Amino acid sequence: MSTAPARSAELFPVTNPATGKLIEEIELHGIADVDTAVGSAREALTGWASTPPGERAAILNRVSVLIEERAEEFALTETRQCGKPIRLSREFDIPVTVDNAAFFAGAARSLEGKASAEYSADHTSTIRREPVGVVGSIAPWNYPLNMAGWKIFPALAAGNTVVIKPAEITPLTTVMLAKAFADAGLPDGVLTVLLGRGPDVGEALVGHNGVDMVSFTGSTPVGKRIAELAARGPRRVHLELGGKAPFVVFDDADLEAAIHGAVAATLINGGQDCTAATRAYVQRPLFRKFADGVAGLMESVRVGDPEDPATDLGSLISIMQAERVHGFVSRALDAGARTLCGGTAPDGAFYRPTLVVDAQQDSEIVQDEVFGPVLAALPFDSDDEGIALANDTRYGLAASAWTRDVYRAGRASREIAAGCVWVNDHIPLVSDMPHGGVKASGYGKDLSAYSLEEYTTVKHVMSDNTGVARKSWHRTVFASGGDHG
Repeated sequence: MSTAPARSAELFPVTNPATGKLIEEIELHGIADVDTAVGSAREALTGWASTPPGERAAILNRVSVLIEERAEEFALTETRQCGKPIRLSREFDIPVTVDNAAFFAGAARSLEGKASAEYSADHTSTIRREPVGVVGSIAPWNYPLNMAGWKIFPALAAGNTVVIKPAEITPLTTVMLAKAFADAGLPDGVLTVLLGRGPDVGEALVGHNGVDMVSFTGSTPVGKRIAELAARGPRRVHLELGGKAPFVVFDDADLEAAIHGAVAATLINGGQDCTAATRAYVQRPLFRKFADGVAGLMESVRVGDPEDPATDLGSLISIMQAERVHGFVSRALDAGARTLCGGTAPDGAFYRPTLVVDAQQDSEIVQDEVFGPVLAALPFDSDDEGIALANDTRYGLAASAWTRDVYRAGRASREIAAGCVWVNDHIPLVSDMPHGGVKASGYGKDLSAYSLEEYTTVKHVMSDNTGVARKSWHRTVFASGGDHG
């Protein structure tokens, strides 16, 4: 079965954060269910790992088609469980997932490695890429379908089996994705969904002796805990963690493009995006015009019913999250910062777009992940200072540089410490190129063929070509050339 049967009788309400209404009650799994799920994955591993890449690709292609055929159901479910605008679900979450599945269908058939050759005069060396084994994956609540796909598609393409735990508050599209795999003909046990809480089911999955690799997307503090548990195995770990992306605007930038780019990159998914623009560093000659332009554009954003196609900004994931975001803003104001727009108390789970200025570089709102529709803007003078401020963070997931000067752009892309640096844009990702961070933003890549490599092991096969019993290197062991006897 694609979703493991639960031994626990505990029901968990999945609610719409925008309305507070119940969507569905799910049965949560318990620790005992982890054993069953991992056991099924291990039983299925040999058969799936030996399935020809073309057959694995065919299933992924069918899944891509099924998601596209069911696109509206997926989009509505994603919007209702997350509070994100329906336009985002329809035009980003679902099409991206369709494309990801199709990409990894192709990637399954194009593993890369060194050419077989005689790197030693007497031997032929060959590289094999083999699946790691059973992968225990934990996906976050901000992009439930996308992130589940980012973990499942490359892992299955490489021949692994997967046990995935989505966030318990947003599990519905992951269950739908597993159903699509079952309908596409994926064998039992190859993909299993566990519905449970992180501290019990999540930790049991990460620490299970039957799991060979752990893939986690979420906050940096939880990622550290995941790494600690996995190290006891030890088992391979893939982490995509928090971010605090700098948005660096040099004084020759296209101001209109930078303003629109900053607002879009701050507000996408309600700012609940690890790559969202959170710190705008603007060279002083442009700072006032930039800040006024961003504030004005933010004020025009339509906040409201996520299911209304006219809505620009829906709700955050919960009332608690909206209150958490407002706490960051309130403490910044108490410390002497100002808001040029927004910053008002939340309306349920809704929070208005907010621009903060006059904050200090070492302040909480500049250094810590807010995960809401909030941008802090600070001025800088020299190019050296702008890049130094951009790097003054423990995170390193993404960044952007805005300039018409090719040399400035080249310098920023080289010197800003981040897994992705955009030039004159901020946010777009494609299936063909990798996504992943440095520093406290984790390690390992999602998307692209680099992601597929994360889910494989490299085996060197070295074959003798001489046929002789006594090899030349045996002299290092046998003083008489092996004539003892």
